[in-house]
Amino acid sequence: MKKRLLIALLPVLLTACAEKDQYQAAVLAHIQKDQQLQQEQHLKDYKIDPERLAKCVVDTSANKMPGIFIYDPSRLTAFRNYTKMLNAPFAPDPKKAFEELRILFTPEHTLAEAHANFTESMLDCYSAMVSESEPDAK
Repeated sequence: MKKRLLIALLPVLLTACAEKDQYQAAVLAHIQKDQQLQQEQHLKDYKIDPERLAKCVVDTSANKMPGIFIYDPSRLTAFRNYTKMLNAPFAPDPKKAFEELRILFTPEHTLAEAHANFTESMLDCYSAMVSESEPDAK
């Protein structure tokens, strides 16, 4: 009985991991492509690892995404939509990509709220990592 339940749940678990990994890859690509971030002296001075920053942003932004837990179908949809949101500026037709995003995001969780969640998470993680690397003032 337990084996059947595990086999039935396995595709859902693998899909959830894949959606989160794709979102994390999109966040990392965004960090690496963002010209303003690349010129930021703090990244160089504090030696902030972009992969660690991306993981932090994914974990922090996931807390404010729809859905109760990571395997919740609405959370999986949110991961997919956030990934599309981050990739939209690099699409062949960005205007069309943003129009699709407006349709994808539900009335409860608008595109503006998603973008604000991502930006807030980015700033929170960025400041936390800078604070971590500062020597203790005694």
